[in-house]
Amino acid sequence: MTSATPALPEKLQNIVGMFKSVPKTMRLQALLEYSRKLPPLPEKYAEHPEFLKPVPECASPFFLVTEQDAGGGVQMHFKVPEDAPTVRGYAGILHEALNGETPETILNVPDQFYMDMGLSELITPMRMRGMGAILMRLKRDVKGEE
Repeated sequence: MTSATPALPEKLQNIVGMFKSVPKTMRLQALLEYSRKLPPLPEKYAEHPEFLKPVPECASPFFLVTEQDAGGGVQMHFKVPEDAPTVRGYAGILHEALNGETPETILNVPDQFYMDMGLSELITPMRMRGMGAILMRLKRDVKGEE
């Protein structure tokens, strides 16, 4: 537990901690692993892309949609091109750590949490800004804002 990220949900804190603890040379590989874990877009959204919200600030075409499950948890779905593995990896991290969490938990994730992962040495500033924009879009969607 680090004092720098006290508000992170446990799964997200574990992922951030893992990234911080592995050597720099392994961080990109870890991110690529998360890109492979990202589940495919459900058919109902693949057939109706009009329900997906774009993240125009992201350099890669990135779309997301959320829905609340019966227990009040947020189910999140992402559409990210295969040829954008770092962005897919970030989406995979968000999905693994936050899918099924309450809206309040997601809204309380620190806006810059990804800066603690040690990725800024490996990913361009433009991609890092895109990560921030993805989290902001996710939070807006959870709040029901356009």
